[in-house]
Amino acid sequence: MKGIIMKDYYSELKTLLSKDFNCTPRDFDIEENVLTVPALNKGRRRYSDEKFFFRMVTTGSNVIISADEKLDSALVEFLKKGSGYKLFELPKLLTLEPELNKYGYSLGETSHMFLPTADTVIPQGKFDIRWYFDDEIHKFYGDSRFPNAICPEYKPERPDRIVVCACKGRDILGMAGCSEDAPGWQQIGIDVVPKYRSKGIGTYLVSLLRNKIIENGDIPFYGTQIANLHSWNIAIKSGFRPAWIEVGADKI
Repeated sequence: MKGIIMKDYYSELKTLLSKDFNCTPRDFDIEENVLTVPALNKGRRRYSDEKFFFRMVTTGSNVIISADEKLDSALVEFLKKGSGYKLFELPKLLTLEPELNKYGYSLGETSHMFLPTADTVIPQGKFDIRWYFDDEIHKFYGDSRFPNAICPEYKPERPDRIVVCACKGRDILGMAGCSEDAPGWQQIGIDVVPKYRSKGIGTYLVSLLRNKIIENGDIPFYGTQIANLHSWNIAIKSGFRPAWIEVGADKI
């Protein structure tokens, strides 16, 4: 299987996150917490054309916060409360809520993000498979069955690149898709039709798509929320492992 080998995934991740959080890749290797001013750097993940008001990330050692300068004094005090995962504990995060509220923001969801393991993953299952690429995916937009596998509509800033479906005749049992959120970075999403869940379809499709992305020379990644254990299990069974955690602020 060609593509970036596992030892390079974390190096590539630090480069990507440094663009997102306007810092340097080396900042993820130090013990001290880091506070930066947001910037719309080339090569970042394109979820918005607005700068972060507040966003925090850890890869397990320190935390890096990219935030509006209005929050500087509050964040300097917040960063004294701990480092790494400790600052993601709910009681500590909630101390930021009143400060965010002053400016019309509230804490958002924590995103738990996964990178591929070094293991070879052989998809387990016997399903009819159909692949779709780029413009072929557009016909699925607006289908309420697949809110996670593909974007709700075509987004040129992070286009859907590949979709793989498990089918029975003309019926789609499940769909895994990936959007190119940053150049060469493909985020995987999965949806399985309710009556076909718990049959291994999700793991099978995510494994297939993971392998296809790596074969194409890109990096697959996967994200979910802390309480979505079903999604966690799919990620782990499909050859992913936890790599970083983020939290941000949403406009109220």
